[in-house]
Formats: sequence, structure tokens, C-alpha cells
Amino acid sequence: MPEELSASARRFQDILQQQGFAHQVVELPASTRTAKEAAQAVGCQPGQIVKSLVFKGGQSQTPVLALASGPNRVDERQLSELVGEPIEKADADFVRQHTGFAVGGVPPLGHRERVAAFIDETLMQYPTLWAAAGTPRAVFQLTPADLQAMTGGRVVAITETATR
Repeated sequence: MPEELSASARRFQDILQQQGFAHQVVELPASTRTAKEAAQAVGCQPGQIVKSLVFKGGQSQTPVLALASGPNRVDERQLSELVGEPIEKADADFVRQHTGFAVGGVPPLGHRERVAAFIDETLMQYPTLWAAAGTPRAVFQLTPADLQAMTGGRVVAITETATR
């Protein structure tokens, strides 16, 4: 229930409502920090998990958000080409400073500042997705169309499919 959410998950639930989205944040007893853990916790395929990965422009130090399907790995070279400058992985302090959320709980929207978003095209094949909602144990369900509407992100080929 929303009234039982932790402070960070509650803050994200409020952001959803303020932006006109009726999605409900769910906080789970098990960790959803990794895509595998999240998929097990909500009972879906790992590919339905939206990983919110924050990078930063190597020169501009601007945050960049890659929204990738759970088992996929972001192709940093491809993302750099899309951004127009070399990118690098952001550290935990940078992530919190620019998004307002800790690594493992970064939602696809509601960040402290505008963040350019790039959506992994493989997410578009699923009828429903699950994304982080402010903490490593909080998630919310959405559709690929919701993800695009919420983030204004570009749907692009930014990942290499993980090998199993």
C-alpha cells in the first residue's frame, strides 16, 4: 500500500501522481537491485525489467540515462555516438546528485534535473515492463508506451544482447 512505502518510494509515488501517471509503486520484501532479482520478485522475464543506468558525458559531465532491458548490456560506444561525445559510467555520488536516487533504485523519471534518456529498443517487444521506483526494493509496472511518454526517451539500438 502506498501509505506503507519508504520515504524514497513515497517520494517517487508522489512524482508519478504529480506528473499525471496513475501507476502504483510496490515495495517488495526481496531486493530488486539486479534485473534477475527484480524478475524473480515480480514474477516476470528478466527482459521485462527496465534497468536505469546513468552515464555522464566525458567532456560535458552531463548525465545520460540508458533504459536497458534486464539481460542486455549497454554498448557504450553506440551510446557515445548517440550522445555526441564520449561517455563514462557515473559513480554513485554523481547518480545521486543528478537524479536524487541511489544506484539500484533510480527510476526512469522524476530526477532532480532533466536527463536525456535512451530506451533500449528490445524493451518495446513486451506488453508490460517493471522499473525501479526510488529504492532497491521498490518497483512499478508500466508499458513500453508509458516508458516513452514518461521519459521522452528515444527508442534506439543501444545494447548488445547478453549471451547465456
